[in-house]
Amino acid sequence: MKIELKGISHTYDVEVLTELNLILENHSSVAIIGVSGSGKSTLIRLMSGLEKPSSGEIRINDYDVNDETYRKKIGFVFQNHNLFPHLTLKQNITLVLEKTRGMEKELASETALKYLSLLHLDDQVNKLPKNVSGGQAQRASIARALSVNPDIIFLDEPTSSLDPILTHEVLTAVEELKGLGKDFIFVTHVMSFVKDFADYVIYMDQGKIVEQGPPSILDNPEHESLKEFMKKVR
Repeated sequence: MKIELKGISHTYDVEVLTELNLILENHSSVAIIGVSGSGKSTLIRLMSGLEKPSSGEIRINDYDVNDETYRKKIGFVFQNHNLFPHLTLKQNITLVLEKTRGMEKELASETALKYLSLLHLDDQVNKLPKNVSGGQAQRASIARALSVNPDIIFLDEPTSSLDPILTHEVLTAVEELKGLGKDFIFVTHVMSFVKDFADYVIYMDQGKIVEQGPPSILDNPEHESLKEFMKKVR
């Protein structure tokens, strides 16, 4: 995976990201970490093309992230599962495949069942989101993201609303996906998952990239801000 950030700034009512520059190549699982309000969720939304930066340019795998071709190569998993409440887990996937990919109903059904099975949801496929656990709903959301066969999967704090047991359930499921040949860019507050799953870590503070490198930087931080952060999240 190739990531290029050039002069990225982003403003809502205040400036959230300030002049980010980054060039990364040959990493398949990139973690973005930092305290709440550091800009990490904003950055992942910009990198996925869900929002446009106030200034600067983002290219991933040599695509401008606002290019429609790029959009079709990614899947996104939100903090809350974002499933349609009136549809079953299976229908949440088949609807996306039929409407956005033009897939025939039978193939869409087969694909939905394949990925729900991969996420260990074989016995939940015909249930509504309200009738499954939070962990199961989030796993269904991951199955939906996978179903479009993306090159890159974005995960924005997928366990932020889950208790420790469901968090473990979801992150274990994500780790099992590593053999699929997909690339991952994710935001999380679970440092054990970062150390197990990431091959590169970006630490953000106050809208800037303060420290970056392999997961080993978490054990031996150079920047005082990251040192303090790791004391609080261990």
